[in-house]
Parts: sequence; C-alpha cells; structure tokens
Amino acid sequence: MREQFGSAVPAIVSVGSLELDQQNEEISQQSITQLEQQLSLTAEALLRKQHADGYWCGDLTADSTLASDYVLLQLWLFPPEEGGAWTPPRAQRTAKLVRYLKACQLADGGWNLFAQGEADVNATVKAYTALKIMGEDVDSRCMRAARERILELGGLQACNSYTKINLSLFGLFPREFVPTVPAEIMIVPGSFLYEMSSWTRTIIVPLSIIQGLGAQRTAPSGMTLQELIYPGSPITMPRRDLTSELFLHADKLLKHWERRGVQKIRGRAIAAAERWMLEHLQHSEGLGAIYPSMMYAIMAMDSLGYERDQPDMIEAIRHFDELLLEREDSIEFQPCKSPVWDTAIAAFALGETGEIDATAMTRAADWLLSKEVRRKGDWSAKRPNLRPSGWAFEFANDFYPDIDDTAMVLLALQHIRASNPERQARAEQRAIDWLLGMQSADGGWAAFDVDNDWQLLNKVPFADHNAMLDPTCADITGRVLEALSKRGLGPKHPTIARGVLYLLSSQEPNGSWYGRWGVNYVYGTFLAMRGLIATGDPRAHSAVEKAARWLLSVQNEDGGWGESCVSYEVDRFVAAQSTPTQTAWALVGLMACGKTRSSQVQKGVQWLLANQRADGDWDEALTTGTGFPNVFYLSYHLYRMYFPALALATYRSELTRPALSVQF
Repeated sequence: MREQFGSAVPAIVSVGSLELDQQNEEISQQSITQLEQQLSLTAEALLRKQHADGYWCGDLTADSTLASDYVLLQLWLFPPEEGGAWTPPRAQRTAKLVRYLKACQLADGGWNLFAQGEADVNATVKAYTALKIMGEDVDSRCMRAARERILELGGLQACNSYTKINLSLFGLFPREFVPTVPAEIMIVPGSFLYEMSSWTRTIIVPLSIIQGLGAQRTAPSGMTLQELIYPGSPITMPRRDLTSELFLHADKLLKHWERRGVQKIRGRAIAAAERWMLEHLQHSEGLGAIYPSMMYAIMAMDSLGYERDQPDMIEAIRHFDELLLEREDSIEFQPCKSPVWDTAIAAFALGETGEIDATAMTRAADWLLSKEVRRKGDWSAKRPNLRPSGWAFEFANDFYPDIDDTAMVLLALQHIRASNPERQARAEQRAIDWLLGMQSADGGWAAFDVDNDWQLLNKVPFADHNAMLDPTCADITGRVLEALSKRGLGPKHPTIARGVLYLLSSQEPNGSWYGRWGVNYVYGTFLAMRGLIATGDPRAHSAVEKAARWLLSVQNEDGGWGESCVSYEVDRFVAAQSTPTQTAWALVGLMACGKTRSSQVQKGVQWLLANQRADGDWDEALTTGTGFPNVFYLSYHLYRMYFPALALATYRSELTRPALSVQF
C-alpha cells in the first residue's frame, strides 16, 4: 500500500494526447506530429527565457524562513533607537514582508518548509518573531494562531540550534543554552575545518567571529518570546546519545573559555577567521554564494567594525540584496542563484529535442566555458595535486565548484559547440580529469568534497541542521557516470567500475535509490539508472530492471509520477499528486532501459502532453528540489520546463530505436 500525500490532481484542459493501439503498442503518425508540435512549443518557450549573454537563470525559491531571517538581518544592521523603538529602513519593503509572511501562514497557524507540508516549529517561530519585530499586534488573529501552533509543536525548546543561535543574538533566547561555535577551530592544526561540508564551513566561520566577539543586538523595546516557551519543559541543550553528551560537556568548557580564556589566543583565532572569510569573498557572489553564509558574513563584518562604505561590506550587502525578488506588490527570496545549473540542463534538453538555434546554443556554450573555475578551492585541501577545473552552481563561486554541475555541463557540451572548438575541447578534458580525481574512497561522488564523511561531526551540538557532512550519493554518482561514460570511459576503467559498485551497493531493497538533491527516490532512481546504463556494465542489468519495476509500481493512476518531501521524514516513498518534473524524471529513467513502448511510459507521456499549457510551460504545485533533507527544500522554476522537454525529446528519439529490455 502506497502512502498518498497532497491534493488530487486538478482538472486541466488537454492540449494534446497520444492515440495508442493497445494491440501492437504503436503510436499513430498523427500523435507523433502532435508530440513534435508540443515539443517545439516547449523548446521555443525555453529559448525565449535565454538571456542575451547565453545563459538561463530561473527563479529559485524556498520557504518563508528566508524572509524571516532577512528581518533579523535588518534589525542587526539598523538597531532600535535609543528609546527602544525600531524603525525599519524601508517601510514599503517591510509592508511587503508582512503581507508575504501572512500569505504563507497555514490554516492551523503555522508555517511549513515545502508546498502542502505540515507546520514546522522552526519556520513558525521565525515567522512569528519577524512579524512581532515588524510591529504586528500579538493579539491579532494570525499571531494568536501562530502562538498556539508553536506551543503545540513543543515551543521554543523544540527549535533547532541555528534558530536558537539567531534568537540569542538579539537576547530572545538564553545564550547559555545555544551551542558555542569556537573561533579557535581556525587555528587547530590539520584540516579539521575541511572535514565539515562546504556549506557548514561558510556558515560557522563568520558565526564564530560573531560569537567570539560577544556581539549582540537588542530587540525592540520590551520584546521577548517568553510566550513561546512550552510550560513545564526546561530549556536545555539537546541530548541525543552518549557521544552528544560528551560534546555538551565540551561546550560548557568552551563557554568558560569564552569568559576566562586567553584573549591573545581568542584574538588570533578571530583574526584567522576574518582572513579566511575575506579570502573566500573574492571571486564570489558573497560568502559561499548562499543566503545563510552571506547573511552571517555581513553580520560578522559589522561586528568587526567595518563601516557600511567599506568595499567588502558594500559588495557583501549588494550580493545579498540581489537574492531578493522584489516586485511592485510582492517580495520573495532566493537562497542563491542557479545560472550554471539551469543553463546546462536547458542546453542538454534542447540538444535532445533537436530544436537547436545554432546561434543561441553557441552563446550558451561560450557562456558556460567562461564560467569554468580555474582556481584551487576548498576541495584542494584533500586533493592538492589535482589540476583545478569544474563549474559552480552560481554566477561566481570559485572556491566551490561542484561535481554535479560539472557533470551536467559536460553532458550539455555534447550537444552544443562554442565559437572556439579548441578551447571547448581543453575545458572538457580538464573537467573529465577533475571529476576522475574527485571520486571518494567508497566509489561514489559527493557535491563539493572528497571523503567528507567523518560521522563524529554529526554529534556536535550545532549539527542538528542535518547538513554537517557532504557524503557521496547515488544521484550525483549516476550523473557523473553518465557524463564520463559518454566521453568514452568504459566499464573496465577503474573509476567507472568503482562507481558502478557504489551504486549497486547503495540500491534500496525495493529497487529504488535515495535522492539527496531532488525529491526523492524518483530523483535518485532515474539518475542511478541512467548512470548504470551509460556504463554498459553487465553487472548492472538486474539492478536496472529492478529499478524499472519499482518506478512502474509507484506510477499514479493518472499516468504521472509525484513524490512528497515527506518521504525524507519517513525514509520511504510517499506518493503525491503528479508533477511535470517528477513525471519527466521517471520517464527518462524508464526510457533509458528500453521501456519506451510500454503502456505505462506512453501513459506518462500522455500525462505530460495533456497537462502542458498553451505557452509551452507546465504548472507545478509541489516542491521537487532538495537543499537539506527535512530542513530546507527548493523550487526550481525552470525544472517544470526543461525536464519535461528532455522527457518528450527522449521519447520521440527512442521511438525510432529497436525495443530492447535493457540497452547494454
């Protein structure tokens, strides 16, 4: 029995459909013509979204916590006046923030982390706090409902460490009950800092400066959050197991050190953190080019006494403000920008369609080549002799090229040609070499680093954000195997062989694979399947067939596929209403192993065609991107276009090939 999540699929006027002869499973020529027309419609819509410089960059949105954190940053930069009153710097923007947060509130009074999800205590506490800071009456209906929901969820005590840390910076949560992030980690011998995930690294370095300096701001006059404390439950540090208990004792020692430690050592550590932060601001759209790190970097520079007109501060604030999607009557926030990712997938999908405007594709190739990272980044701490290459996710983030983007760019460059073919060939070879060098010891690939799997770090007090490490995962490994295999590396190549074994060993008993960076098992499964099939390794045959059976077993009755973010909470597939993105993922995986002519695939294709809008786009109600499972999810606004385009293009192409069970 499958779990079902989400509302029923809304009625949508069909644009087109397939005519299937059930007896011989052949598609009529009329239907193929209809398919080609709708595929062209999508390709044209995608090309219209290409920027003049050659790239694509769709909106990338998340949940309400980004807006709530923005309010805290404004309170930090523009503290209350001497009498305690707070006058926000931009009244019009504040009004938009209030409207936005109220619009995101659920009927039960809470705020969630993903579309159609249940209330989350951290998101709800953050929204309540932001609204209270902005002057919302605590007796208003929305605030009363929020307060009741927070207490139902366990109160302030139930929040994670980072929520409590943020509140403590304004005196809204006791400092003694939040984890210490010691600046002294910057002067610990060895590579301790680089055992943490890249995103944790860029968060804790500026945060260690803020805490190390004892920096704090006041909330507006008389403001507390005492009403959110769950009655009868003590405020304590989280205790999970014996190892965590030992870290809590260490945290007590660190707090004692903060009060009585040798200031010379503390000063040297803070100076080292500042140098690291300033270095990592170079060749980047802000620290780590991601929202939380950028926010803490601004707060850290302010704590260090940087004036607002200092170049580093000006640039940091400018890049942060560029994440805002502010319109005349609304506001929304992006956790980062996704131009390399969007460009690579859009170009790959368009290449598969054959609907290629040569000039547009050359611009895309030239733009991608201009974004290759040729400097050594944090990854080189464990691979010091590896020649730098790779692509970052954002416009500029040179310390953090990532493996997934690099593999996707390689796949895209199969279809598009730059104005300088020799330059393209050299870049492709560098990228291949870099990917080969970034394989972890277990045979898989992670997002940013090699062997970033020191499990002990998951026990530190501030590790409850579920993102201390960057372990290898099936989805990235599958994409890398596909990219390398299509560059001529065969199944006997040792890197490919180890990657195949990694995927075979990480397959779930039901045939699926866990998806780290997309929701969830549908995402991981389609990429693992494509990677295994691309290698041509006969050992993968039964695993791929098992995966195909699993995908077919979770197809919705309407022909599409949909999976809820709840699947991360319960560690198993949870069905949801069909989405264009997840339907496309499933179809691409199934077609890769020869299921194109199956009635299930044709039903899925029909779902895509029937739900396409007249402008070539699709509507998507659910969240399909993953930032940090159970903590942070992403809505890529171009996913619903370029993944269906890829699925429809693959379908058209596969119809001309012989029907095989698995193509090895």
